[in-house]
Amino acid sequence: MTHKFTHYLSVGIDVGSNFSIMTIVDPHEKMIGKPFRIYHDKTESLERACFEIKKAEELYSMKSRTFLESTGIYHFPLFCYLKESGFEVFVVNPLITHSIKNFGIRKVKNDRVDSLTIAKLGLKPDLKTSVMPTGLVLELRSLTRKYYEIMDSRAANINRLKLDLHTVFPQYLPIFSDITGVTSTMILRQYPTPEKILRGHRTTMIGKIMKSSRKGEVKSTELYDKLISAATASKVFGAPIESVYFNISMTLDTIEMLDKQASALVNRMHELVEEYKHEKFVDQINFLCSIPGAGFISSITIMCEIGDFNAFSSPKQLLAYFGIDPTVKQSGNFTGTEIHMSKRGSRYARRALFAIALASVRRKKSGLGINPVLREYYDLKCKSKPKMVALGAIMHKVCNIIFAVLRDSKNFEIVTPEQHRKRYLPSHLSLAA
Repeated sequence: MTHKFTHYLSVGIDVGSNFSIMTIVDPHEKMIGKPFRIYHDKTESLERACFEIKKAEELYSMKSRTFLESTGIYHFPLFCYLKESGFEVFVVNPLITHSIKNFGIRKVKNDRVDSLTIAKLGLKPDLKTSVMPTGLVLELRSLTRKYYEIMDSRAANINRLKLDLHTVFPQYLPIFSDITGVTSTMILRQYPTPEKILRGHRTTMIGKIMKSSRKGEVKSTELYDKLISAATASKVFGAPIESVYFNISMTLDTIEMLDKQASALVNRMHELVEEYKHEKFVDQINFLCSIPGAGFISSITIMCEIGDFNAFSSPKQLLAYFGIDPTVKQSGNFTGTEIHMSKRGSRYARRALFAIALASVRRKKSGLGINPVLREYYDLKCKSKPKMVALGAIMHKVCNIIFAVLRDSKNFEIVTPEQHRKRYLPSHLSLAA
């Protein structure tokens, strides 16, 4: 959102965790009164802040606009309170406020100066402010971010489990591609040490492996033989520390608990999507789910981080918002050649975008890519670029697809470059004529 005129009072609030500092300035950047401290846990302090703003509005016979710097979670309760009190409230990206705080020669940094800086910034006619998301977006965003937090914790516990196994039973790790899978977890819980594996009854163990892995007797027997061989080798190379085996059991419990929490979060997301299935926002989630490689979690994450798609008028704006736009380093005759992603946007959206890009170039059992057009483009890029650079190019392509799908409000369909040219080249030629 851009502000076109400055015939209003600007209220700047530097937000903190327990209190905030508020400063009011007139259209000529002259401070009205003294900076005021707002205590978040005191109702009378919040009411006093509203009174001071209304008092200034009556004194100058003009409306006010309040500007808060986005500070994680701390600005949101104050934003809602002022909004419900009838004021125009806007949220400013901290990158913008930080860029103008060093305009002065003197090195002064405190809450009062910061609130005055934000108030003066609010008078700029070309100031861009953030659009606050709707209730549904906030609900789903909270769930997706908690989901990624749990998955990060799960990954950390898996690494811890691998470290412990490297200590006491290093031969176990190559046997399973996923040590937290059903079969591996069953072995680690029922036969936690190499000695117990060696003492286990052959027929009983093979039967348990068949049941947990859902494989035939031949495959299960092969797995049993590998476990026996690994357990025998651990006698020569391995440190049988009892407390480490106890730690492994505790880590498995933690991973199991995290899996249950993640499953509960996903179920809650499904419930919300079903509850609001007639909302436009849910339709947009479904449009993203139609993209090959885009799953339910990734689609919700991207839409929750985008919020209101109407704020974006071009794919380049979406690229910048995701933080996958290139950094530019140029001065005089020098032009930087090491170009990296800016990574200034939402890291959650970037994470989901990376997951979609990775899945879209993955091959099916038939050998074809999940998205054959992007797979062909990826293979072409890999001939001259490292794989991660090629994957970055795929992320750009996926971002363009996301923009097109949301702009046209329709499901994705795979179109080859040749088909694309046949569709759109005649229309462009007729427009040029």
